Amino acid sequence: MPDVDFLKGELEKYGQAHLLAFYDELSPEEQRGLVGQIENIDFAKVLKLYREASEGDRDFRDVKASRGNEIPCGGDPADEPVLEPMECTVKKEIGPDRAALYNKIGERILENGLFAAVTMAGGQGTRLGHDGPKGTYDIGLPSHASLFEIQCERLLRASRRFGAAIPWYIMTSRENDGDTRAFFREHGFFGYDAGQIHFFVQNMLPMVDFEGRIVLDSKGHVKEGADGHGGIFAALESSGCFDDMKRRGIKWVFVGGIDNVLLKICDPFFIGFAESSNAPAAAKSLLKRSADEGVGVFCRRNGRPYVIEYTEISKEMAGMRDDKGEFVYGEAHILCNIFSLEGIQRIIDEGGGLPYHAARKKTKYVAENGETVMPEKPNAYKFEAFIFDAFEKLEDLAILRVDRETEFAPVKNREGEDSPESARRMYEACKGASEY
Repeated sequence: MPDVDFLKGELEKYGQAHLLAFYDELSPEEQRGLVGQIENIDFAKVLKLYREASEGDRDFRDVKASRGNEIPCGGDPADEPVLEPMECTVKKEIGPDRAALYNKIGERILENGLFAAVTMAGGQGTRLGHDGPKGTYDIGLPSHASLFEIQCERLLRASRRFGAAIPWYIMTSRENDGDTRAFFREHGFFGYDAGQIHFFVQNMLPMVDFEGRIVLDSKGHVKEGADGHGGIFAALESSGCFDDMKRRGIKWVFVGGIDNVLLKICDPFFIGFAESSNAPAAAKSLLKRSADEGVGVFCRRNGRPYVIEYTEISKEMAGMRDDKGEFVYGEAHILCNIFSLEGIQRIIDEGGGLPYHAARKKTKYVAENGETVMPEKPNAYKFEAFIFDAFEKLEDLAILRVDRETEFAPVKNREGEDSPESARRMYEACKGASEY
C-alpha cells in the first residue's frame, strides 16, 4: 500500500493536496487507480506549463492568441518572427519521366524493407456519436470496413506487391489502448502479420484550472488529456518503437492520422519524392480553397519550415496572391508527413520535446464540497504539442501539393462537411483513390 501521508506531503509542495481530499471515500481499487495517476504526474513540468499559460493568457487577453484559443507556453509574445512564403512542388505539374523516377525510387525503398508507417489513433469517436476508438468507426461502406481496416488494406497490398514487411506502429491513448488492441484481435488483425503491428501509448498531461489546481473529474480520478499529435516523437522514444525502427534499418517513416479515408499510407511516389529532395522530411499539402479557410498553411519562419495557423496570419497575408493568381500563403497542412529516421533522431536529440500550447477548455470538476460541477464557460487549460512544430527543428522540408479530391477525405463531424457521408462519397468516387 502507498504511504498516503508521504504522498500528501509531496502534493502540498505543489499546491495539489486536494487530489487526495476524498481518498478515504474511495474503494481500494479506486484508491490504487488514483495513486497510480498521481505517481505518473510530473508536477514540476505541470506547474511550469501552468505559469507560462497563465502569463500568456494575460499577455494575449485583448489579442487573438497564437493558434486560435491556444496560448503558447513559453517564448516572448513581443517577438516578431520573420515570415516568408514556402516553395512547393505541384504533383500534377511533374513530368512523366520524373514521376516515373520518383515511383521507382519509392518502390525500391519499399522492396528493401526501409519503410515504416505510423498511425496516430489516440482519439475516441465521441463527436461522431461512436462509443469506442475512432479507428473502429464504420463510415458506411458496403464492406463495413472500419477506419483501421481501410488503412490496413493499403498496407497489405503494398507489402504483398513489394514482397517486404512494412512495420505498422499505432499510437493509442490510455483511454482507448485496450479497446484498440481487442478490436484488432477480434478481427484477426485484418489479415496483417500481427508481428508487424506495434501499439504504443501516447503520453498524457493533467488539465489544470485557472488557479493552478489539477482538475479532479471525479473523487478518484484526475482529468487528463492526450498531449497532442506533437507528442508522437517522445512516445516513439519512450515506448521503444523508435529503437525497433533503428534495429530494422528503417530509413523513412510515414506519419499520418487515422481519420482520412483517402490517406495514401505507403505511397511510392511520395517516398521517392522525399528521398530525392535531400530534406530530412516531406509533407503533402493542398491548395486552400479561400483566403479565410480555417487551415494551417506552410511558410518559413525565421528561415525555418513552419505551419502558421489561420488565426496567426494577417488578413492581407492570407489573401495575398502570386502572378498565377494562387495564394502566396496557400499550402494547407493535412497531417500527411514522412520523416527520415535521421530527422526523427534530430527532433528527439533537441531535448525537451516540442513546445506545448494551452487551450482553454470547459470541463467538469469536483468542488471542495465533493459536488461535481459542469461550468458554463472554460475553466481549465489543456496542454498539447503539435507535430508541425517539429518542422522548425529541421533545416528544410519538401512539400508536395496533391489534389484534395483524391487524397483528403477526413471524418471529423457527424454530418455535413468532413463527415462520414462526405468521406464515403469521396472514397467511392475514386474507388479508394489509391492501391497503397
